[in-house]
Amino acid sequence: MKKLLVVIAMGIMLYACSSNSNQQQTSSTSAPESDSPTTSDYDPKRGEGKFDKVDIGDRLDVKMAAEGHSIANLKCASCHKYTDEKLVGPGWSGVTKKHEPHWIMNFITNPDPMIDKDPELQAQLELCLVRMPNQNLSDDDARKILEFMRQNDGAQ
Repeated sequence: MKKLLVVIAMGIMLYACSSNSNQQQTSSTSAPESDSPTTSDYDPKRGEGKFDKVDIGDRLDVKMAAEGHSIANLKCASCHKYTDEKLVGPGWSGVTKKHEPHWIMNFITNPDPMIDKDPELQAQLELCLVRMPNQNLSDDDARKILEFMRQNDGAQ
């Protein structure tokens, strides 16, 4: 029985390594696209998406933050901790102090183009080794998650 488990584990590891090398080959062949005009137009402070400005108000919306916490527990907590500790993805502590609200909203709702164009996100991908999947969150749900992130960072 132990031998069977070892064989299965080795098979999984081989599969994971081979699919990772295929992904790296795909990434290296698509690298010339990063020199396209759209990449040079990318604003790392704004991100890539439809949000140019997000009005967060002067005070934390506690009800919205509670709803955001529920959504985050369902959609985000399997990969992110709410501390600075990395799980699969980076921890969330301090994210609202590091990035503007519209950047966060653009990343939550539009992660793929941002990962493809943002050097900081590409460096993060090198550390985490897993792309953030598009969770297909509504703008309203993304805004609630942003409010929870603000609460997590101590906003009142």
